[in-house]
Amino acid sequence: MTQNIPGLHHVTAISGPPQGNVDFYVGTLLQRLVKQTVNFDDPGTYHLYYGNQRAEPGSILTFFPFVDAGPGRAGPGMASAVAYAVPKDGLNAWMMAMAGAAVDFDGPFERFGEQMIALTDPDGLRIELIETDRGTGAVAVTDAAPVDDGFHSVTLWLDNPDRTARLLTDVFGYSSTGEASDGGEKRYRFLAEGHGPGSVIDLITSDAASIGRQGAGSIHHVAFRAENDDVQMAWQETLRSQGYDVTPQIDRQYFNAIYFREPGGVLFEIATDPPGFATDEPMETLGQELKLPAQYESQRDRIERILPSITIPKRKAI
Repeated sequence: MTQNIPGLHHVTAISGPPQGNVDFYVGTLLQRLVKQTVNFDDPGTYHLYYGNQRAEPGSILTFFPFVDAGPGRAGPGMASAVAYAVPKDGLNAWMMAMAGAAVDFDGPFERFGEQMIALTDPDGLRIELIETDRGTGAVAVTDAAPVDDGFHSVTLWLDNPDRTARLLTDVFGYSSTGEASDGGEKRYRFLAEGHGPGSVIDLITSDAASIGRQGAGSIHHVAFRAENDDVQMAWQETLRSQGYDVTPQIDRQYFNAIYFREPGGVLFEIATDPPGFATDEPMETLGQELKLPAQYESQRDRIERILPSITIPKRKAI
């Protein structure tokens, strides 16, 4: 395989009832609701996609909002945090905005030379805002603005990071760029070639006693980018040759996907950039209407009766 992984495509998590999820990610974090659709395996449950204004890979955080979901908990073998890139000198405006919205946060503090804060969404998912000039070209901001540079990173909590680190460096083409310790936690940073959106992966080990559990506030899987189907199929072949049990290609309507478990237990996906989120509605009006996979369109009336109604809060313009 000669083409390296360029970074994250999306991250998918689980939440409780959808309205609180929409209120937080659109109303508080100022993300764009990119797509309202349904879970392929459970069409009575939404699949909500949030992203930047252009709905670009590397900015997409998606949720399965199960109305009756029990609480989840991060632990070894799970992704434990998602971080957005904040423009250089823009963190203070975000701290003021969070304080004004009565959203508790930790920090600011420094990690690998970058200033950051950490908060949790309504279901307990850890969200980090990290100030960086990596790949943004952004200037200082004096107002909290939509996080339009996409992801900074995702954190994977592992019992032993060695084999996962080798997957990232020897197979995916990431570079190891640093290690840090904070009390009982050790953190190892890896950076994708090109330094684009979502190009950072952090692996952590921790002395904290926790047994991970899927549920509201937990991350379900982490998806990496493939330029197209040919590149994705080459990755499938490469990973199978490395002994990974990789699924066949699955059509997810807005991208094609393959899945496998990395050595530490986290579910990884490789997703194609095309066809993209404007394949079934104009870019200008993304996320305003419920879009169904073709196999469920004949059931639209029943599905719309089952799904909870949601109201999309106003989002600050870019």
